[in-house]
Amino acid sequence: MLKQIILKEGKEKSLVRRHPWIFSGAIESFPAIEPGEILSVLSSKGAFLAQAYFHPENTIAGRVLAFHEGNIEEELTLRVVEAELLRSQLFDRKTTNAYRLINAEADGLPGLIVDNYNGHLAIQISTYGMERLKPLIISILIKVIQPRSIYEKSLSPSRLQEGLKESHGLIYGEERDQIDIIENGIPFVVSIKLGQKTGFFLDQREMRQKIASLAKNKKVLNCFSYTGAFSIYALKGGATHVTSIDTCPQACAFAEQNTQLNGLTHHKVIREDVFAYLQREPLDFDLIILDPPAFTKRRKNLQAALNGYRQLNAMTLRKMPPRSILLTCSCSAHVDEELFQQTLFHAACEAQRSVRIIGRHIQASDHPVSLYHPEGSYLKSLLLFVE
Repeated sequence: MLKQIILKEGKEKSLVRRHPWIFSGAIESFPAIEPGEILSVLSSKGAFLAQAYFHPENTIAGRVLAFHEGNIEEELTLRVVEAELLRSQLFDRKTTNAYRLINAEADGLPGLIVDNYNGHLAIQISTYGMERLKPLIISILIKVIQPRSIYEKSLSPSRLQEGLKESHGLIYGEERDQIDIIENGIPFVVSIKLGQKTGFFLDQREMRQKIASLAKNKKVLNCFSYTGAFSIYALKGGATHVTSIDTCPQACAFAEQNTQLNGLTHHKVIREDVFAYLQREPLDFDLIILDPPAFTKRRKNLQAALNGYRQLNAMTLRKMPPRSILLTCSCSAHVDEELFQQTLFHAACEAQRSVRIIGRHIQASDHPVSLYHPEGSYLKSLLLFVE
């Protein structure tokens, strides 16, 4: 029988509304436990509310695994099965074989990310509770998904806050230096081991399609280009030339490789700091993409992040030609859509340009967000027409 945790009077409302987090201030009494231990959660009147794993030293003290009593192994297995069934309905596996399989709280598995690259799984674990469940999760993935390999890439800063060290390496199957994938019929090579995050930014799939639809006969600048996915889509869409900018030598090498893999030309890959390039060059492009890494992972650094987004976009808007298009993005979870739009308003004012919104971010369908957990929405984009 699980140990029990009791909430303060009136603090059960969020769980009744199926929010998966339990904050430390809501807890009336805490038994002696190990970090990551699974407990039954009771209301102040003794009613069962959920099963959750807990870290007594964190502000987010508990994360819900189930809102009912029952066997946790069976519950976790069901979550993986349901996640795979959802993805099977979202796209044709013959044209897209790389997708997010588990998206943390949205799939009922807080602290766990699993990406599937043509049968090779990349996993990220960010919490103590999910770390304790890792052997069980691995066995479930092997049973349900039958992957070719499983590689762990748990390197997030949140692990340090949980008291966990970084963890990476092959867990199951045969290690592959590169994996061939297709996305919307376009081939790419991915390295889980060497790439950023799990190897490929699957969350921008729909926005890459949008860029392809806009790129015909345009000169395109792709900033923070990583392995060149936006660039490849733009060239496939008929761009006359694409310039890609990134500071990472490995990313630039993969961008070159993906260009060759698709038999494309008119693509210039430059290894340089984006801010330095934007300050120096005239930016004679019809379409510019700004998709930087997160400017902050912590709320206390929010203002510095907003200043960074404002400076980056103002610098770009100031130099863009009339009647050009800017796709600008933020993956900083603490910068919500409204705040991001306000920041771009200030950037446009600073640049003294007339700017109209002609599109907004299209959420990648394999990155669902629970209605009960809006905090899971982190990526936002605005498509702007610059006059």
